[in-house]
Amino acid sequence: MAGQTAESENRLGGTYHGREVTLTDKTGTCPQAELQEILDALIAEGKFGIAGMSNSGSNTIQLGTPDGAHVQIGDELYRLVITGYEAYIDKF
Repeated sequence: MAGQTAESENRLGGTYHGREVTLTDKTGTCPQAELQEILDALIAEGKFGIAGMSNSGSNTIQLGTPDGAHVQIGDELYRLVITGYEAYIDKF
């Protein structure tokens, strides 16, 4: 986010198939326990890694295309983006 420094980010690490993965809270406001639950769920669901994705009706495959979702933590809704072995949470 514009104007935000690295000191305000929270970063957690884990492993997926022997490779380091990270979840970064770019807002610096999410509770650590909630972040750990999200990271653990992403690892358990196999959301990390390079995957081929075909667009509906397309003849091409895009490798490593970012995957996005929304997560609610407390009363706030955040954007969740996963790129390869990194994920981050940011405000809308």
